Amino acid sequence: MEKHKQIAPATGKLGILTPGMGAVATTFIAGVIAARKGIGQPIGSLTQMGRIRVGKRTEHRQPLIKEFVPLSTLDQVVFGGWDIFDDNVYEAASHAKVLDQPLLDKLQPELSQIKPMSAVFDSRYIRNITGPNVKTGSSKMDLAEQLMADIRNFKAQNNCERLVMVWCASTEAYIESGDVHATLATFEQGLRDNHPDIAPSQIYAYAALKCGVPFANGAPNLTCDIPAMVELSQLTKVAIGGKDFKTGQTLMKTVVAPGLNARALGVRGWFSTNILGNRDGEVLDAPENFRTKEVSKGNVLDGIFNSELQPELYGELYHKIRINYYPPHGDNKESWDNIDIFGWLGYHMQIKINFLCRDSILAAPIVLDLALFLDLAQRSGLYGIQEWLSFYFKAPQTMPGLPAEHDIFKQLSKLENTLRYLMGEDLITHLGQDYYEEFNEQFNANVEVSA
Repeated sequence: MEKHKQIAPATGKLGILTPGMGAVATTFIAGVIAARKGIGQPIGSLTQMGRIRVGKRTEHRQPLIKEFVPLSTLDQVVFGGWDIFDDNVYEAASHAKVLDQPLLDKLQPELSQIKPMSAVFDSRYIRNITGPNVKTGSSKMDLAEQLMADIRNFKAQNNCERLVMVWCASTEAYIESGDVHATLATFEQGLRDNHPDIAPSQIYAYAALKCGVPFANGAPNLTCDIPAMVELSQLTKVAIGGKDFKTGQTLMKTVVAPGLNARALGVRGWFSTNILGNRDGEVLDAPENFRTKEVSKGNVLDGIFNSELQPELYGELYHKIRINYYPPHGDNKESWDNIDIFGWLGYHMQIKINFLCRDSILAAPIVLDLALFLDLAQRSGLYGIQEWLSFYFKAPQTMPGLPAEHDIFKQLSKLENTLRYLMGEDLITHLGQDYYEEFNEQFNANVEVSA
């Protein structure tokens, strides 16, 4: 079948830029380099280890995704980014203590060469941490122009054909979309006027889109999900997506909740609490930053359990979320979930989940996949909101008025069908009735012949 989209080849180098070069970004960078050197596997990455079914089940075609669609290869990737601390990636990764030091020591020659550019930072959005490697400027527009210069210089100095940007920095204080975010014109005037409701992440997204660089938001910040940024992505024909990497506890929710919903089991309550001790945990210790995360995590169950359509099952659902900063755990996040469910005749049951996860270990493959898939989208002529990447986000960005899909299995189906669509293959609905209709027809024909 003919391809639905003409996809430009993935020639030359792909630069992956990350605002924020802390635990998540350094774990991602070190992991890709380790995989290139053959001393580690990129487990958790669909683009590297996932397979996709193509055609009928009887054809037994299940290629690796990276062999099915023309993605950039790991040896084509180069890394850059910004951070408020000036540690190089080796130093930052050693400080984060996510990866074992002997592994980092093997990668030191490569990691030490990657140094962060000075960052755009505003203490009103993150007050629990600060650092020395920060840009100064006469206005927020000046800061945006400095970021654009960084982007152009990085592309030239590293001889990159294309760039993508994935936000890996901390969660910003909670804000809501306002007049300054309503149009590109009001946003740009707000940049010139130093409007207080323009957050650093929005300045990065603006700079990226102005430079034609696809942007994904890995935090729950209000960033590219504002009308001004959607408008800019349409004008520049650049892909965007967000928001908030789906890693630990929310990953479990989007796995378990669809199963309960599929079996029409009722849910009265879902209590979730977390402890973690990395820089993200320290930032989230501030109530205004926790509020941003709480909204992102809280919407997940609402998108799976519909209390209006099924009030008898979910009308009384009480959902509570807690995140606590606990330094001894470091990057090892521990989450507890208590789920009060009920079944036949209303009889009560409970589910308990204790997930001892590693936040950056789960986030690193998401960064890689988003970077490679955003680059694929851009080369395929897909621009604006990339809802097919909802699989990776807690709060997927969609077109205005279009409810987000939170069921991870439906999200995966959307992602895979998008890849099939791009490559001109039949979409798969999993109906499967055609196999049995063909069998019945053949059986009946054989019966007639024998009679």
